Amino acid sequence: MSIRHGLLALLSHQPMYGYQLRSTFEQTTGATWPLNIGQVYTTLARLERDGLVEETGGTGAEDGGQRTYALTPEGRVEVARWFTTPVKREERPRDELAIKLALALVVPDVDVQQVISRQRTATVRTLQEYTRLKTQAGPDDLAWLLVLESLIFQAEAEVRWLDHCEARLARHRAAPPARPAASPADTIKEESR
Repeated sequence: MSIRHGLLALLSHQPMYGYQLRSTFEQTTGATWPLNIGQVYTTLARLERDGLVEETGGTGAEDGGQRTYALTPEGRVEVARWFTTPVKREERPRDELAIKLALALVVPDVDVQQVISRQRTATVRTLQEYTRLKTQAGPDDLAWLLVLESLIFQAEAEVRWLDHCEARLARHRAAPPARPAASPADTIKEESR
């Protein structure tokens, strides 16, 4: 998730200060991706440096001394571009679980089956929690429901993928060892006979 674009999107609605941005973001996403307030202000400083937001006032007693930020025209263009550009799979963060399983196959004394089993148990628990949260959401919680359903679908897909990994591992272990490939020199010797 791009914090940069998330903050720009919220600012396209109205000018806000850092704590407002943080709480609105967390309220909209059901606090699924909690933001550190330092991360919010660091991102705002970069957005201001890049000409996408500007300080519009604040630091007075009436606003609690908060610096308020608003989008610049360039910031509005960036938000529109972000909403109209599909997210590419290769731009998403590295998949730690896939990396962990790949490495578990090559690191000695790691029980890959146990790694898969523990992950499946944890993912199913998470899926149950998301499902419980979905039943508690109200009809007006559309933004939160969309985020929650995305998380449910991802968890379901992860469980299916773990099942696939387990089956592939079992097939691999049951297969006879592959014969080493003949070297080009061996092939030439065989042909000359």
